[in-house]
Amino acid sequence: MSVGRRGQSWDNAVAESFFAPLKAELIRHRAWPTPQASSSAIFDYIEGWYNTRRRHSTLGYLSPATFETTIITSTEQVA
Repeated sequence: MSVGRRGQSWDNAVAESFFAPLKAELIRHRAWPTPQASSSAIFDYIEGWYNTRRRHSTLGYLSPATFETTIITSTEQVA
């Protein structure tokens, strides 16, 4: 479902930039025996690779975990 008007391709850009690699790198290459197996693999993908190692241009080419740590550290130093 789109949250923007028709023809605005940027409205789903963030979600699409997450789901496209997830589908390409994980989901489409395997047959999943159970929904639990796919859920576990998706969790491992997100927490083990996507959040810790994948760099994002919108975060200054840092991983989400590194960016979050940097923000928390910066906030603590200011306070």
